[in-house]
Order: sequence, then structure tokens, then C-alpha cells
Amino acid sequence: MKMRENRGLRRWAAACAAGAMLLASAGCGINGEDKNLLPGRKESEQVVNMFSPMEKTDPNAENVARTASDLTIAMAEERLGVTVAYQTYTAEDYQDKTYDEVALDRARNDMDDLYLLNPDTILTLGAEGKLMDLSGLDSAKNLREIVRVANTVDGKLVAIPQEVVAYGLFVNVDMFRQYGLELPNTPEEFLECCRVFQENGVDTPVGANRWWLETFVLAQAYADLYNGGNTEAEIAALNSGEARYSDYMRPGFEFLQELIDCGYIDAEKALVSEAIEAERPDFLAGRTPIVMAYWGAANTDTAYGDTDFEMQVIGFPSSRGQMPVIPMTGFAVGAGAEHAEDAMRVLDVVTSDEALQLYSETNRVISPSKNVSVACVPALRPLNDRIEEGVYVLGSNAGMNVEQWGNTCLIVRQLLGGGTVDECMAAFDRLQDAAANRR
Repeated sequence: MKMRENRGLRRWAAACAAGAMLLASAGCGINGEDKNLLPGRKESEQVVNMFSPMEKTDPNAENVARTASDLTIAMAEERLGVTVAYQTYTAEDYQDKTYDEVALDRARNDMDDLYLLNPDTILTLGAEGKLMDLSGLDSAKNLREIVRVANTVDGKLVAIPQEVVAYGLFVNVDMFRQYGLELPNTPEEFLECCRVFQENGVDTPVGANRWWLETFVLAQAYADLYNGGNTEAEIAALNSGEARYSDYMRPGFEFLQELIDCGYIDAEKALVSEAIEAERPDFLAGRTPIVMAYWGAANTDTAYGDTDFEMQVIGFPSSRGQMPVIPMTGFAVGAGAEHAEDAMRVLDVVTSDEALQLYSETNRVISPSKNVSVACVPALRPLNDRIEEGVYVLGSNAGMNVEQWGNTCLIVRQLLGGGTVDECMAAFDRLQDAAANRR
């Protein structure tokens, strides 16, 4: 069975980059059983069990192409004299359990040592006290502040990523030129581009899936919050209930509703479509001018790294122009892990500057370390320029008492399924009220 994409991570089948770390769907790949990739190992060996969507066929193979993440794991194995055993879960289709659901169950039951987690799962498990505090690791001292903030729960750094995952719009520049269009900056400009495309025979200008439409909403909801110079006060007002998440979210949901009503997005198809798999063929064939994806997809031939047209990756439309959206995934160590000490040592190596330099150079991604940087491919320069300017929206922030990335994704699905904007806003209000009652 192959790994299916969900909210950003797919381990592509060669040595090319794994895309956004995690953000991946999962179904029934191991049929409820751990996949022991180390048959016959000696009991005396030091073993760290890692739960991840990624899979390697032979941990001891020396001449097998590995992804960048595998290379860093191999570095830790060699340096520490441990073996990292991969436990994996693979998706069949959209009806199966998600990777998040399985990860939550495994972490709550202390089934593994090291976990690769999505942002919503990080927040949930961190709040439940199921993850170790990683702030004492040497690698934690080198983290960018944005990474530290996004992965800190109740004052504890509970996860460290191998890359900063940035989402943007992947656009066919040739098609924009063909119809005399400038790349859009605002929601109004985006809608106008879609109108022109549709009037010229492009039936559905935006290729969408069931995972990533929240990026449009988050860009519009929090463009001012993260870039207006008053971030801490605005988040404090949201956490206290003085401000309402629904007021921030409404413009983005109204924008998505207009895209659906105008036929610019096929809501029925998006609701049951896995990320990239559904929209990629039409985008590569020049039938769809706009899709959304993560940074790493621009580097990967099996995603969008090999197009027959000029492609650029830009930010999502917002009141402040093109806006990158950055959620945080990361590695975490279970608080009740059987091999917690060894897992912490492995993680310290995997997220060291040396390992992150290797990872970033191989995958050509943004490093979570302030000491590591690599050049990006030309298609990513517009998105990279905004991030380097400090212009972006966090898609996940553990400092908010309502988890953003996963909840917004699920409520967007309500809209795709025929729910109204008001019903979606009521869902945010319920989440906020529930969070207030837990305080």
C-alpha cells in the first residue's frame, strides 16, 4: 500500500524531498499492527520506536536511496549506536482513520518513543501532558523564535520540526500571461482572475482538496494579527473571550463561499479528494491555473517540481498582499516512552545544526534553526521573499487556546459539504466557549 497525502506530508518514493513534514492523512496501512522492520534483532540492542508516515524497507542498508529525514536518522543511529525502528500507518482513502487519530491513540497509550506529529496533535498531546519538554536539548537553543512559539504548550517546548513548512499558491504563470493577468495580491484581485479564467473556458480555475483550503481562511483571518504589530494583545483578547475567533474567520469563509458559488472551486470534488493527487494532473496539463501546496512540493518531481510551464509559488490573497501560511509539525517524545532517554538523544542529533543542514540542503527547505539556510529554487522566490521580510501568518500557534490548523480544516469541510457560513462561525464560537470553560 502506498502512503496517501493528507495536509502536507507524503514520503515520495525516491531520494527526493519528502514534502511538508507530516500534515498527512492516514488510513489502514498496517491493519492495526505495528510493522516491525527489524526482525530478529537482539534484545541487548538499543532500540527507539518511531511512529511516522515514512517508511524504510531496510534500516541497515548502506546503498539504498533515502529521503533527507532518513539520512538524519541514519546519522543518529551511527553516532549513538541505537536502532530506530519505524512504526507506520498508511491511508487507503478518505473514509479511513486519519494519521492524527492513530497518533493520538498511540501516544496516549505510550506505544512508541518518538512521534512525528501534526500541529493540532502536538497541541492536544502537549496540553494532556503526554509529551516531554524538549527545551533542555542542545538543538533547542538554535531554534528560530517562530518555531519555539508555535511548539510551546503550557510553557514547555514539546516538538521540534526538521523544516519550517510554508504553504502558498502554485500558479501557472504562462496562463496568467495568456489572459493578461497580474498575479493576485488581494481577495478581490484573486476573484477577478478566476472570473477571467472561467470566461475563457477554464471551468474550475482553482484545484482544491479536502485538506488545504484552510490556508485561504487563515491568510485572511490573521494577516493583521501577525503583521500589525499587536500580536500578543490580540491573542490575549482571543484567549480571554474579549475577541471572537469567528469575527476573524468570517471574511475568509465568505470568500470561500463565493469561490464555491461561482464555480471557481468544485466543492463536491474537493470534499473527497486527497491532497495533490486530485488536482495535480489538471495543473500539470495546463487545465487548472491555480493549486495550493507546501514548499517542498516545488522541489519534488512527483509533485510540482517538473512542469512544462513557468510556475511561481506566491502567498495567499489577503488585505496585506500575498501571505504565506506557516503551520508547524514536529518530532516529539512521549512522556511515558519506554526508551525516552534514547529517544531524546536521537532527537537531539536529528535536529542538530549538522543534521538540519543536511536535511535542508537535500530537500531545499526552510530550516527551523536560525543558523541554517539554503538557496531555494526560482519558483519559490516570491514566497521566500515574503518570509524573509517577516511577512507571514502562523497556521498553528500553541499560544492560542483554540487550535487553529486542524479545527479550521474540519470546519472548512462543513462549508464544502453544504454548511452555511453562519453555521461555520457558530462552530468556532462553540470551540472558543469550550476552551474558556476549561480554564
